Amino acid sequence: MEEVKTANPGASFLFTKLNPETLFTPEDFTEEHILIGRTAKQFAEKMVHPEKERIENQEFEVVTDLLKKAGGLGLLAHSIPEKYGGLGLDKISKGIVGENIASSGGYGVAHSNHTCIATLPITYFGTPAQKEKYLPKLASGEYIGAYCLTEPNAGSDALSSQTTAVLNQEGTHYILNGTKIYITNAVFSDTFIVYAKVDGQHFTAFIVERDTPGLSLGPEENKMGIKGSSTRSVIFEDCPVPADHLLGEVGKGHIIALNVLNLGRFNLGSACMGASKTGLKKALQFTVERKQFGKSIFDFPATKEKVAKMAGRIYAAESLQYRTANLLEESLGDLYDSSNLKLIGKRMSEYATECAICKVFGSETLDYAADEALQLHGGAGFIKEYGVEQMYRDSRINRIFEGTNEINRLLIPTHLFRKALKGDIDLAARVEEAVFQLSKPEPIGQAIFEKERAAVDTVRNLFLLNAGLAYEAFGSSLVHEQKALMKLADLAIALYASESAVYRTYKAIQERGEEKEELKILLTRTFIEGEIWDAERLSRQLVSELASEGKRDQLIGLVIRECGRFSSFGKESARNRRIAELVYDNGDYCC
Repeated sequence: MEEVKTANPGASFLFTKLNPETLFTPEDFTEEHILIGRTAKQFAEKMVHPEKERIENQEFEVVTDLLKKAGGLGLLAHSIPEKYGGLGLDKISKGIVGENIASSGGYGVAHSNHTCIATLPITYFGTPAQKEKYLPKLASGEYIGAYCLTEPNAGSDALSSQTTAVLNQEGTHYILNGTKIYITNAVFSDTFIVYAKVDGQHFTAFIVERDTPGLSLGPEENKMGIKGSSTRSVIFEDCPVPADHLLGEVGKGHIIALNVLNLGRFNLGSACMGASKTGLKKALQFTVERKQFGKSIFDFPATKEKVAKMAGRIYAAESLQYRTANLLEESLGDLYDSSNLKLIGKRMSEYATECAICKVFGSETLDYAADEALQLHGGAGFIKEYGVEQMYRDSRINRIFEGTNEINRLLIPTHLFRKALKGDIDLAARVEEAVFQLSKPEPIGQAIFEKERAAVDTVRNLFLLNAGLAYEAFGSSLVHEQKALMKLADLAIALYASESAVYRTYKAIQERGEEKEELKILLTRTFIEGEIWDAERLSRQLVSELASEGKRDQLIGLVIRECGRFSSFGKESARNRRIAELVYDNGDYCC
């Protein structure tokens, strides 16, 4: 098997133009994709939503009953091979289920945690015996899983774990001692993926069953949100774990922990995108019904502006999520039966940059949508019965777990610099080419969506310009320059989101024509116009910080001039009002 088997290697969007033929979009969904999406949506609406109050009151027997029902419908089995009782579906299906379960709040967190980071370590790194024992039960909901990584002194720095595992004299069991904190699904889980250091040194993964002596739980955490998912400490006191429950290899637990989190970040992005759609729908329903000054709130231009910008950002989130889903499927789709742990780790890490962007962009889109939805509800947004205050509370955790957004931002440009240091790309040549294109841009013609595609190229060139300046200024110490790295990350995020939206629309126009794709065109223009302004601001800040005095003014002038070519994609107010009207006609987010 090849290490990388795709036309779009990880992070290549940062320095290479996208070939539209390789881009997967929601318009490419198969009948199977549509069917599982419908099943997940109906399950959430008909089975989970009616139990909302009991779930919010932390009646966890309701959550476990729903998880078993989800298992009966196949909604826990999408990422488990058929030979082990699963459906063996692609990563697009995984994203679709995550999106459609997301409207269920805390239950959705429990569901997604189980199907992703609590199950995938066994799916990809388990022995045949471990898979045979656990995966059928995890697929059906007979077993619920949890993932135990965080400790009191090991959060973002997960490898500083202090939980220990010592093999007993007989060689039959590892004795675990330590405490894991903030563990999702803890109170109703049957299996725990636990990370501990063998002999206090070798970071290793284990499968620990609930009834193992020495395993106990702390009290339920009194959380701000996601109350439907149990969160407790998991404590190990001389806990004997059978030696054959070791997952992967001794000392290679980081390959499992960090790479499974890549998929967790993708998964989180899907959930946040789906929940954002729910927020937009709630805002639409309320603003249409609520009347002030003799007319509905929706009819005010300021409301339409908010609705349009929410929809534009959701469109970009949806576009980049399913683009990433297909990249992950190309990388991992043939590995369900592989026993090559090194290859699996390599393939899982290939799209770490893209997965980090899914997590950051998705969680910040949801926070934006929840905040605007609450604002459009006015005082009603603070009242429990409208459901927006719960969405507002539930959304906040997404910027923290699966690695904080700050940590993920630091990862995004770092992957590129590592590729450059290894010689995988000639960063200096890419930077030189980018500066040339900024200095002597090609005229914008009249081809389909040419101005929008040229804007994407400009964002890429700005990223490369500033990446070159950062590397020149700091060299190998750049990994410690967090302020510069985070601004570079924001440029990278703007690039990936804009490119995903622009080329999705470009493909749709080619296939169906501009008239039938009016909404996609308008949403893309509203989104990318804002991203160009942000790219200019970030670039001016970076150039001011990084460029030498002799180059600074020249480069800032270059940035302003180039971004000025894309200062307008038509009359913004009229465009946003039209977006709002089209979304209103559908009664929901629609693309």
